[in-house]
Amino acid sequence: MTVKIILTEPNKILRQISEPVQSVGEQEQKLMDDMLETMYSANGIGLAAIQIGVPKRIIVMDLSKDENKKEPKYFVNPIVKNTDPIKATYEEGCLSVPNQFAEIDRPTKCLIEYLDYFGKKQTLNAEGLLATCIQHEIDHLEGVLFIDYLSKLKKTMIIKKLSKNKSTRIVV
Repeated sequence: MTVKIILTEPNKILRQISEPVQSVGEQEQKLMDDMLETMYSANGIGLAAIQIGVPKRIIVMDLSKDENKKEPKYFVNPIVKNTDPIKATYEEGCLSVPNQFAEIDRPTKCLIEYLDYFGKKQTLNAEGLLATCIQHEIDHLEGVLFIDYLSKLKKTMIIKKLSKNKSTRIVV
Protein backbone atom coordinates (compact mmCIF):
# COMPACT_ATOMS: atom_id res chain seq x y z
CA MET A 1 0.00 0.00 0.00
CA THR A 2 1.16 3.50 -0.84
CA VAL A 3 0.47 6.78 0.94
CA LYS A 4 -0.64 9.35 -1.65
CA ILE A 5 -0.53 13.14 -1.54
CA ILE A 6 -3.84 14.69 -0.51
CA LEU A 7 -4.84 17.67 -2.65
CA THR A 8 -5.79 20.81 -0.75
CA GLU A 9 -8.09 23.70 -1.59
CA PRO A 10 -7.71 25.78 -3.70
CA ASN A 11 -7.22 23.13 -6.39
CA LYS A 12 -9.47 22.85 -9.44
CA ILE A 13 -9.19 19.04 -9.42
CA LEU A 14 -11.17 18.99 -6.14
CA ARG A 15 -14.03 20.71 -8.00
CA GLN A 16 -14.31 18.00 -10.68
CA ILE A 17 -17.27 15.64 -10.75
CA SER A 18 -15.98 12.09 -10.36
CA GLU A 19 -16.75 9.40 -12.95
CA PRO A 20 -18.65 6.19 -12.13
CA VAL A 21 -16.60 3.01 -11.80
CA GLN A 22 -17.57 0.43 -14.44
CA SER A 23 -16.50 -2.60 -12.40
CA VAL A 24 -14.52 -3.28 -9.24
CA GLY A 25 -11.32 -5.17 -9.98
CA GLU A 26 -7.75 -5.39 -8.72
CA GLN A 27 -6.93 -1.84 -9.86
CA GLU A 28 -9.87 -0.36 -7.91
CA GLN A 29 -9.06 -2.49 -4.86
CA LYS A 30 -5.44 -1.30 -4.91
CA LEU A 31 -6.69 2.27 -5.15
CA MET A 32 -8.98 1.70 -2.14
CA ASP A 33 -6.09 0.15 -0.18
CA ASP A 34 -3.87 3.15 -1.00
CA MET A 35 -6.67 5.56 -0.09
CA LEU A 36 -7.17 3.85 3.26
CA GLU A 37 -3.44 3.95 4.02
CA THR A 38 -3.37 7.64 3.02
CA MET A 39 -6.39 8.44 5.21
CA TYR A 40 -4.91 6.63 8.22
CA SER A 41 -1.55 8.38 7.84
CA ALA A 42 -3.35 11.76 7.81
CA ASN A 43 -5.50 10.85 10.85
CA GLY A 44 -8.70 11.19 8.83
CA ILE A 45 -11.96 9.28 9.02
CA GLY A 46 -12.96 9.52 5.35
CA LEU A 47 -11.36 10.08 1.96
CA ALA A 48 -12.71 10.35 -1.59
CA ALA A 49 -10.56 9.30 -4.55
CA ILE A 50 -10.71 12.81 -6.02
CA GLN A 51 -8.81 14.05 -2.95
CA ILE A 52 -5.76 12.16 -4.21
CA GLY A 53 -6.37 13.31 -7.78
CA VAL A 54 -8.30 10.28 -9.04
CA PRO A 55 -11.73 11.32 -10.42
CA LYS A 56 -13.48 8.03 -9.66
CA ARG A 57 -16.59 7.61 -7.50
CA ILE A 58 -14.79 5.80 -4.68
CA ILE A 59 -14.80 6.56 -0.95
CA VAL A 60 -13.11 4.93 2.03
CA MET A 61 -14.01 5.54 5.68
CA ASP A 62 -13.20 4.29 9.14
CA LEU A 63 -15.03 5.77 12.12
CA SER A 64 -13.58 3.36 14.68
CA LYS A 65 -12.08 5.06 17.69
CA ASP A 66 -9.76 2.17 18.56
CA GLU A 67 -6.46 2.39 16.67
CA ASN A 68 -5.91 -1.34 17.16
CA LYS A 69 -9.35 -2.33 15.84
CA LYS A 70 -9.76 -0.78 12.42
CA GLU A 71 -13.18 -1.00 10.74
CA PRO A 72 -12.66 0.19 7.15
CA LYS A 73 -15.66 0.81 4.91
CA TYR A 74 -15.50 0.98 1.12
CA PHE A 75 -18.06 2.69 -1.10
CA VAL A 76 -17.91 2.50 -4.90
CA ASN A 77 -20.48 4.54 -6.87
CA PRO A 78 -22.40 5.52 -3.70
CA ILE A 79 -25.85 7.04 -4.22
CA VAL A 80 -28.00 8.70 -1.58
CA LYS A 81 -31.42 7.10 -2.06
CA ASN A 82 -33.24 8.74 0.81
CA THR A 83 -32.54 11.30 3.53
CA ASP A 84 -34.26 12.22 6.76
CA PRO A 85 -35.88 15.68 6.77
CA ILE A 86 -34.52 16.13 10.31
CA LYS A 87 -31.07 17.69 10.33
CA ALA A 88 -28.19 17.47 12.78
CA THR A 89 -25.23 19.79 13.19
CA TYR A 90 -21.69 18.43 13.35
CA GLU A 91 -18.41 20.30 13.33
CA GLU A 92 -16.79 19.15 10.11
CA GLY A 93 -13.23 19.28 8.94
CA CYS A 94 -11.57 17.93 5.83
CA LEU A 95 -8.16 16.61 4.84
CA SER A 96 -8.39 18.82 1.72
CA VAL A 97 -9.20 21.90 3.83
CA PRO A 98 -6.52 21.50 6.53
CA ASN A 99 -6.98 22.97 10.00
CA GLN A 100 -10.36 24.51 9.18
CA PHE A 101 -13.59 23.48 10.87
CA ALA A 102 -17.20 24.62 10.69
CA GLU A 103 -20.59 23.50 11.92
CA ILE A 104 -22.60 22.05 9.04
CA ASP A 105 -26.25 20.92 9.03
CA ARG A 106 -26.97 17.65 7.24
CA PRO A 107 -29.79 15.07 7.34
CA THR A 108 -29.49 12.87 10.46
CA LYS A 109 -30.15 9.69 8.48
CA CYS A 110 -29.66 8.53 4.92
CA LEU A 111 -30.00 5.39 2.84
CA ILE A 112 -27.00 4.70 0.61
CA GLU A 113 -26.69 2.23 -2.28
CA TYR A 114 -23.16 1.32 -3.33
CA LEU A 115 -20.77 -1.40 -4.44
CA ASP A 116 -18.43 -2.81 -1.78
CA TYR A 117 -14.72 -3.69 -2.01
CA PHE A 118 -15.58 -6.80 -4.03
CA GLY A 119 -18.10 -5.11 -6.34
CA LYS A 120 -21.19 -6.50 -4.58
CA LYS A 121 -24.23 -4.25 -4.43
CA GLN A 122 -25.02 -3.11 -0.88
CA THR A 123 -27.35 -0.77 0.96
CA LEU A 124 -26.61 1.05 4.19
CA ASN A 125 -28.94 2.85 6.55
CA ALA A 126 -26.60 5.44 8.02
CA GLU A 127 -27.30 7.74 10.93
CA GLY A 128 -25.41 10.10 13.20
CA LEU A 129 -21.72 10.60 12.48
CA LEU A 130 -21.75 7.86 9.81
CA ALA A 131 -24.54 9.67 7.91
CA THR A 132 -22.70 12.99 8.18
CA CYS A 133 -19.40 11.50 7.05
CA ILE A 134 -20.82 9.61 4.06
CA GLN A 135 -22.70 12.71 2.90
CA HIS A 136 -19.51 14.79 3.27
CA GLU A 137 -17.55 12.28 1.18
CA ILE A 138 -20.26 11.95 -1.47
CA ASP A 139 -20.15 15.75 -1.79
CA HIS A 140 -16.48 15.37 -2.81
CA LEU A 141 -17.59 13.14 -5.70
CA GLU A 142 -19.72 16.07 -6.91
CA GLY A 143 -16.91 18.61 -6.56
CA VAL A 144 -18.40 20.09 -3.37
CA LEU A 145 -16.44 20.88 -0.19
CA PHE A 146 -17.94 21.48 3.25
CA ILE A 147 -16.88 25.13 3.03
CA ASP A 148 -19.37 25.55 0.17
CA TYR A 149 -22.13 25.43 2.80
CA LEU A 150 -20.71 28.49 4.56
CA SER A 151 -21.42 32.14 3.86
CA LYS A 152 -19.47 33.63 0.96
CA LEU A 153 -17.42 35.73 3.39
CA LYS A 154 -16.40 32.78 5.60
CA LYS A 155 -15.59 30.62 2.58
CA THR A 156 -13.47 33.38 1.00
CA MET A 157 -11.56 33.91 4.24
CA ILE A 158 -10.77 30.20 4.53
CA ILE A 159 -9.64 29.94 0.89
CA LYS A 160 -7.41 33.01 1.29
CA LYS A 161 -5.84 31.49 4.40
CA LEU A 162 -5.27 28.17 2.61
CA SER A 163 -3.80 29.94 -0.44
CA LYS A 164 -1.42 31.90 1.77
CA ASN A 165 -0.33 28.73 3.56
CA LYS A 166 0.32 27.02 0.20
CA SER A 167 2.49 29.87 -1.04
CA THR A 168 4.59 29.97 2.15
CA ARG A 169 5.40 26.25 2.19
CA ILE A 170 8.95 25.31 1.37
CA VAL A 171 9.41 22.20 -0.72
CA VAL A 172 12.74 20.43 -0.31
